Amino acid sequence: MSVLEKAFNQKFVQKQAGYEVKPHPIHKRMYHIELNEDRLREFFDFFAKDNPQTLEYIPYMRYIMAGKLNELLGSSFQDTIRAILHDRESGAFTIGVQGVTTDPDEFVKFATAITHNVGTANFDAMTGKFYARFTVKHTDASDSYLRQAYRLFTLHTDGTFVDEPTDWLLMMKMQEKNAVGGESRLLHLDDWEDLEKFSKHPLASYKFTYKAPPSKNVQQIVQRSTFFQHNNQTCICFIDQFVYPETIEQAKYLKDLSDSMENSPSTHALKLPVGDLIMCNNLFWVHGRAPFEEHPDLFRELMRQRGVFAQF
Repeated sequence: MSVLEKAFNQKFVQKQAGYEVKPHPIHKRMYHIELNEDRLREFFDFFAKDNPQTLEYIPYMRYIMAGKLNELLGSSFQDTIRAILHDRESGAFTIGVQGVTTDPDEFVKFATAITHNVGTANFDAMTGKFYARFTVKHTDASDSYLRQAYRLFTLHTDGTFVDEPTDWLLMMKMQEKNAVGGESRLLHLDDWEDLEKFSKHPLASYKFTYKAPPSKNVQQIVQRSTFFQHNNQTCICFIDQFVYPETIEQAKYLKDLSDSMENSPSTHALKLPVGDLIMCNNLFWVHGRAPFEEHPDLFRELMRQRGVFAQF
């Protein structure tokens, strides 16, 4: 491991009474957070009478759960996960329920407590809630690659086709059967060897049109530039499926950009256990999914939450 990799892995490493932050075993820029299991059980016991509908109908309960989790784990927990996500050298971590529960409804409560320690979740029009749960199966007739198991789900950022900020993204594995492959594929923008080539291109700041397919339940049409500056650093907004170029030159730029990220040696595959989630900064991480191996009884359920960072 290089000196730089050691620096990435040590910046937020710590052990507290309620949690421990460790270097991620797979990715040099990420962290893995392990929680005190007794305090996790106390969290689930405290909210045993609540269910996901409570969170959907009473928005302040999302913050009540976030506050309780922070109280149980220690007041530094919120500061730590916020700092990791804002940190340009990292910007991502994994965390999970560690076998304390296998109930997907409990997973929703846990993930919501994590996200609402960071900021506010956006409305997810695909499901009409502040989160989306969706399945991947052997057969599918959807209008995007999200549910199509045997295709490469190419690297992208979330929120490209909605007219609101999307600072962070959470993906949690809820259930899985007969699934081989389908790993999360991740690329940090600063590890991409062609970043300067594409971010300095004349089309880098061109505002491309994005349109969502019918399944997303989003009617608006938005224009977004592929690269932009945030805190004086280069960020990206891109998905190949929903961008509508107007010329051959534009189409070639977008395809070459996508191909470059897909083929980058810095794009890594990550397996996520059931009950674990990954949370990342959506401004400088791109993500996708490897194809599954074909199986007639393939089943995976995922949950997505995405939103904006707290301003205080």
